[in-house]
Amino acid sequence: MQPKRFFSLAAALLLLLNLLIACGGGQVPPTVAPASIDTQPTTGTQPAAQPTEGAGTDGQPGTEPIKGLGIPLRIPQLEYGAAAQLYYTDRNRALTLMNNAGFDWVRQQIQWKDIEGPKANFGWGELDSIVADANAKNIKVMLSIVRAPSWARADGTNGMPDNITDMGDFVEALAVRYKGKVHAYEIWNEQNLDHENGGSKESIDAAKYVELLIESYNRIKAIDPDAFVISGALTSTGDSPTAVDDMLYFEQMFSYKDGIIKRYIDGVGFHPSPSYNPPATLWPDSPGPGPGWREHPTHYFRHIENLKALMDRYGLGDYQVWITEFGWATANETPGYEYGNSISYELQAEYVLGALQKTRNEYPYVGAMIIWNLNFSVLWNEQNPPQPFHEQSSFSILNTDWSPRPVFDTMQGFIAAVKAEEGR
Repeated sequence: MQPKRFFSLAAALLLLLNLLIACGGGQVPPTVAPASIDTQPTTGTQPAAQPTEGAGTDGQPGTEPIKGLGIPLRIPQLEYGAAAQLYYTDRNRALTLMNNAGFDWVRQQIQWKDIEGPKANFGWGELDSIVADANAKNIKVMLSIVRAPSWARADGTNGMPDNITDMGDFVEALAVRYKGKVHAYEIWNEQNLDHENGGSKESIDAAKYVELLIESYNRIKAIDPDAFVISGALTSTGDSPTAVDDMLYFEQMFSYKDGIIKRYIDGVGFHPSPSYNPPATLWPDSPGPGPGWREHPTHYFRHIENLKALMDRYGLGDYQVWITEFGWATANETPGYEYGNSISYELQAEYVLGALQKTRNEYPYVGAMIIWNLNFSVLWNEQNPPQPFHEQSSFSILNTDWSPRPVFDTMQGFIAAVKAEEGR
């Protein structure tokens, strides 16, 4: 989830600085250390699916889908989850609180560069325990995969790999190791943003991303056809100098090779970024309060309606949208997120409840809603010196001491009532 651009020069400059530490696509709190590298490659990796279709971009082969056109996996009833950081923390406590809230899913972002290096040498580290512990609590796992190792890019940065087969090899190793234990893979994150592409806006390429998605889908489905493959959620911003407008990027994804993406996804990832706008508002017909973060639809939760209209236009009307991050910031000291200073903990809870209700009642095409975030407030407070007012902390549904904020209690009550009504 990225900061929203204020309509003044000073705030725009602050935004440029803050994009370096943006929430969903930025660095995790520095308590998270890279996994130690295992000098032996993973054993038992099955051979990759063999290409049978025409060439992809840059002469790389495409492949036929494993499950076939028009047969995406679907979640029968709206499910709920939280983005969490389960590395090097009190994981049992975090997962117990997720059980208490009634969450179905945990979304854990993993950095490819911290797991594989050099090529075919894997340091799984804490990830084995994260996956095992979540499964033991009956919480389904989504892995959000970002940041290629430096060896996978000629320029040494951590954008998408130069050779998509390197990504294919990595996700195949994940699928082999965690078959039946990782239930969804989100392929990249906010890929319409410059720092997810090696730091260059000129490197943002929707066609290359679709080819990366095709490769990843085929590798995962060949091993674990029951795992969901979700396209990386875009940063919801149409007025940032460091990103491609999300609707333009979505359109480029959906139209590439006559809509080939339809064969290679189970759902479309999405990050609504509502700033301080209430969930019922939408520019231009029903704008939020202002000033700032107001005069563009990407500053609203209901921007999902614009995505759905685009999906319908490109023949993706039967595919579910996965909201893999949503939430409202509270008071913080991070430039670019000043709107959070207008949102109390109580108002945060009210807005999140409104989004949950609106999605359940009006957006039947949404498969999962994953709150941003569970416990980053705890992690930032454990830094030396503590940074409890970092923007990532402000989105949390827990306080710095693990106690629940009003939004946690609100979500817990809502989910319990829904599941009771639905008999699950």
